[in-house]
Amino acid sequence: MLDSVLKTNQALAVEKVNSKVDGTESTFKKIVNFKVQMGPSSKDILNFTNQLSVMVKAGISLQEALESIGEQQTNEKFAAVIMDLKDNIESGQSFSQALAKHPDVFTNIYINMVAAAEISGSLSNMLQKLNGYLSDEAQTRSQIKGAMIYPMIIASMAVSVTIFLLCFVLPKFTGIFAGKEHLLPIPTKMLLGGSAFLRGYWFLIIPALAAAISGFWYYINTDAGRFWWDKTKLRLPLIKTLCRSLYISRGLHTMGVLTHAGVPILDTLAITAQISGNVLFKNMWKGVEQQVREGKKIALSLANYELMPSDVVQMIRSGEDSGSLGDVLAAVSEYYANQLKNVIKAVTSMIEPIMIVLMGVLVGFIAMSIMLPIFKMSSLVSGK
Repeated sequence: MLDSVLKTNQALAVEKVNSKVDGTESTFKKIVNFKVQMGPSSKDILNFTNQLSVMVKAGISLQEALESIGEQQTNEKFAAVIMDLKDNIESGQSFSQALAKHPDVFTNIYINMVAAAEISGSLSNMLQKLNGYLSDEAQTRSQIKGAMIYPMIIASMAVSVTIFLLCFVLPKFTGIFAGKEHLLPIPTKMLLGGSAFLRGYWFLIIPALAAAISGFWYYINTDAGRFWWDKTKLRLPLIKTLCRSLYISRGLHTMGVLTHAGVPILDTLAITAQISGNVLFKNMWKGVEQQVREGKKIALSLANYELMPSDVVQMIRSGEDSGSLGDVLAAVSEYYANQLKNVIKAVTSMIEPIMIVLMGVLVGFIAMSIMLPIFKMSSLVSGK
């Protein structure tokens, strides 16, 4: 009996050790396989819409299409959203109702266009229109980001070169200038002071810059700060033309797509206000929505705002009078989309030489501030 008790205790001890080992291995595997899974990107939404459009057009049921797409998703969060859409549809909800449960993934324009398609019975065609709309938006964002990359690179190089010269090159000349500070020109004194400050207080400059950037970011995310920043973007040289073309093109494009989709005009104006991307344009579209709700026409309401060009207002008026508002909006938005591309090219071509000239002036100023006192001292020595 003693032997059996000992064997039982020994078995329990072994089992406890094995469970600890298994637990340790499981924890280790979790740590090794740990990764931060972000939500779906705009590219994920675009691919999802494209796949769903093809499958629905091929005659595959919506539930089967969603299940197939969800199983292929590498993004676990997005896969869970897609499977939730399938479950909600199987429980009796419409596709638009299922989409509305994930407002952080699918925008209002997406949900409303699907709802309009469900009424008209043309989901496949609507998904194709959505795919085109999302593709155009992605292309526009890519163009704007691409236009900003080169100036940011040049600006980073200018700052890096300036810091290098002030912190590592200029200090080599301090010994030469020692005791002769009265002979130094003002630019050289300024550079020496800036160099000493950078080298002596760099540990304060970094957090100060971080605090300034954080403070600016916090301010422009407040209502007053956002209004100021959006207003400033429409006044800055070079940038104002690009921003205005972007906001006009985006608003008219959205209105055209929603009008063609059969979304009610008041919902169309409300959604256009939400996706405008600028507080001033958002307020404009909200004001238009309110006036249209009171019985006025869109063109007559837009004429009260300076943000919309008069020729666009005139074309919208003709579209309303002829009953072809959707076609007119599509044509005008395409025109402004092409204008936006031309503006991006023009702004990029202008910023490039300006940044190079500024960088050359900055480096030249530093070089001359170093060389001028040396030449002055040399002339004094030779004069003696």
